Amino acid sequence: MNTRKVLLLVAVCFNVLCCFGASFYGDSVIVVKGQVSSYYISVTKERIVEGIVSDLNKKPLFGATVMPKNSPAHCNTSVDGRFSVKVGPQDSILFIYYPGMRYCFVPVPKESKPISVTLLPSASRVQEKRGRALATRWYNPYSYAPSSFCNPTNISYNFEPYNSNVAANGSFRSAADPMVVTYKGEFFLFSTNQGGFHRSTDLARWDFVPASFQRRPTDDDQCAPAAFVSGDTLFYTGSTYSGLPVWYSTKPTSGRFKRAVEQNDLPTWDPCLFLDDDGKLFVYYGSSNEYALKGVELDRVLFKPKGRIVDIMKLHPSVHGWERFGMNNDDSTTLAPFTEGAYMTKHNGRYYFQYGAPGTEFKVYADGVYVSDNPLGPFTYQEHNPMCYKPGGYVQGAGHGGTFNDFKGNYWHVATCMLSLKYKFERRIGIYPVSFDTDGVMYASTAFGDYPSFIPAHRKQGTPDAFVGWMLLSYGKQMAASSSDGMHTPNLASDESMRTFWAASSTDSSAWISMDLGSIMEVRAVQVNFYDHKALQHNRAMDIYHQYQLFHSVDGSSWELVFDKSDDDMDVPHDYVELAAPLQTRYLKLVNVHAASGVLAISDLRVFGLGPGKQPVCVDGFNVLRDKKDRRNAKLLWKKSSGAYGYNIYFGTDRRKLYSCITVLGANSYDFRGLDSDKTYFFAIEALGESGRSEKSDVIER
Repeated sequence: MNTRKVLLLVAVCFNVLCCFGASFYGDSVIVVKGQVSSYYISVTKERIVEGIVSDLNKKPLFGATVMPKNSPAHCNTSVDGRFSVKVGPQDSILFIYYPGMRYCFVPVPKESKPISVTLLPSASRVQEKRGRALATRWYNPYSYAPSSFCNPTNISYNFEPYNSNVAANGSFRSAADPMVVTYKGEFFLFSTNQGGFHRSTDLARWDFVPASFQRRPTDDDQCAPAAFVSGDTLFYTGSTYSGLPVWYSTKPTSGRFKRAVEQNDLPTWDPCLFLDDDGKLFVYYGSSNEYALKGVELDRVLFKPKGRIVDIMKLHPSVHGWERFGMNNDDSTTLAPFTEGAYMTKHNGRYYFQYGAPGTEFKVYADGVYVSDNPLGPFTYQEHNPMCYKPGGYVQGAGHGGTFNDFKGNYWHVATCMLSLKYKFERRIGIYPVSFDTDGVMYASTAFGDYPSFIPAHRKQGTPDAFVGWMLLSYGKQMAASSSDGMHTPNLASDESMRTFWAASSTDSSAWISMDLGSIMEVRAVQVNFYDHKALQHNRAMDIYHQYQLFHSVDGSSWELVFDKSDDDMDVPHDYVELAAPLQTRYLKLVNVHAASGVLAISDLRVFGLGPGKQPVCVDGFNVLRDKKDRRNAKLLWKKSSGAYGYNIYFGTDRRKLYSCITVLGANSYDFRGLDSDKTYFFAIEALGESGRSEKSDVIER
C-alpha cells in the first residue's frame, strides 16, 4: 500500500471521528480535524466564583490578582474590591496576592456563594545577598581535607524514575548493588540506576559523572552493573536477561563510552566480570530463589562463552540460619530466600566467590563467601560466614557488594544497605574494611561500620579495621525544631534509625533543628542525614543540592558558626563533616538555607567525638541460650552496663576469630537467628559509651 493510499485512509477515518466524535467521546471532548491527524481537546464544565478582597480595615483592595492555583485563568479586583473568576472541576485552591500583602490561598467554595477574603500585611524582609561561604576554625570549605568518612556513603543517590515503584509513597532516592574499580588513581563506584557513576580519590568526597545508558524513561540499563579494567580501558555492562552491549572507554571521566559488542548472549543478571591475572576473563551471574549462581569463561574480544557454564553455589537456609528470608531471618512462608550479587576476589592464589542473601529489603542482608583454588570451582563454603554482616546500628544490611583494593594494598568491601521505607528497594551504600587472616579467612569489619572510619590514605597497612575512635554523642538526645510536619517530630532525628525522620512543616528556608548533648562534650565530626520528604524529583537532575549552616552554643542562647554550607552546590544526602579542631560545646543547631527537594527533613543529626567521664564498665551477666530445637537460633542476654548507650556483640566459629558483629542500642537482649546449625560458636560483648568502649567480656562457647 503506497503512502497516498495510507493518507487517504487516515483522512477518511478521521472524518468519521469528526462526524461522530461528540457522541463517541461524550460532551467532554471536541474533535478538531487536521490534515493528517486530529486533535482531541478536553472540555470541562466551568463555573464562576465571585467575592471581594479587602484589608484588615475592611477597605476594598483595587487591582488584587485572583487566580485558580496552577491555572492560566485569572482576574483583577475592581475599584470596590470585587472579583469574578472562572474555575473548573479540577480547581480546588484560589491564589490571591496584592503588593505589600501576604500571599493568600483559600479553598474554592463548593457552593456558588460570594466569598470574602482579608489580606494581611506582609512582614518586612530584606533579601540577603548571596555570598561565599564563611570559613571557621573548625571547617574551611575551600581547603577541606578529611582523614575519615562515614557510612552511608555520601554520594548523590539518584531519585527513582517516575514508575510504579513511586506511585503510592512519592519519590525517593536509591542506589544499590555496588562495585568499585580503581582507574588511574581514582575509585570508580558503579551502582544501580544512577544514570552514570561516582568517582573519588579518597572514599570521602564523591563527584558524579553522567554516563547514561538509559533507553526508556522509567528504566535504566545500569541495574546491578559490572566493570573491569584492562590496561587503560574500562569495560562496563549492566544486568540483562535479553542482552545488553558491553561498553568501553579509555576516558571514562568524560562519560562517553563505545560498544565493544552490541549484545551479550548470556542472561547475565547481577553480573560480575572478573579478569584473572593470567588474562582469562570470567563472568559470574544470577539472581534467584530457585536457580544457582553461575560462572563461565568468556572470549576476551567477543564476550561469548568459551566453555561450559557451571553452577557455583545455591543457598542452604535449613543449615545456614543467616540465609533465611525475613527481616530477622524469621519468614519461612512468604518466599524462599534469594541469592544474588556474585562477585569474585583473588587473594594469594585462592578464589573467593561472594554472594548476597537472603533479600535486599532486610536488615540481615549480608554477603557470604565460598572458596576454591580454581575460578570455576568446585567451591567450599567458608567456615566463617557471612563474610560481611551488619544487622544493627544506624546503617543496617551489608549485602550484594564487591571487594576492591586501595592504592596501599588494603582491601575494602562496598555493599548495599537497607532503608526500605517508601519502597522495599529504597537503599543506600556502605564501605567496610576487609582482611584475610593467616589461615586465608576473608572477613569484613563492620563493628563500627557507621562510625567515622579512616580513608585509605590514613588506614594503617594491614589493619583489620579503620575505626577512628570517636564515639556517638547524639543517640536519644533532646531535640527542638522550628516546626514539625505531623508525626515527624524532632526527637526522630536522634533515634539512630534511618527509617524515621523529622520534617519541617513547610519549605521555609529558615527552618531549623537543634540538639542538646546534655553536657559539654568534645565534638569531632557531624553527619547530617537528609531525607527526601514530599520530594518532587524523579530520576537524575544536576541542579539538586543541599545548603545549610551549623551553629553551636555552650549555654543555649549565644550561638557561633561551626561550618557554613550556604553556598554549596553539592548533592550531599548523607553529609559528613570532620572538624579541623575539637569543638567543646553542648548545643548544636542546623539552620536550613535550601532543601534539595521537598521540605527540610533529617533522619538523624549524628554527632561523633568524646564525652566526659570514664569508659563504660565491662558487661556483666552475658549469656547465649542456643535453641535446642533449632540451633540456627539463639537468645542473647546481658545486664545493662553503667554509662553505656549500646553494645557490640562479636561472634565467630573460632574463639580467636570473632570477626562478625551485631550492634544493639538501648536494649539488653537480642534475638539472633543467623547461626549455622552444624557449627559451634564463640561470643563476646563490649559496652559502648560516649567516653569510649569497655573491655570485651569473657568468650562464651555455645
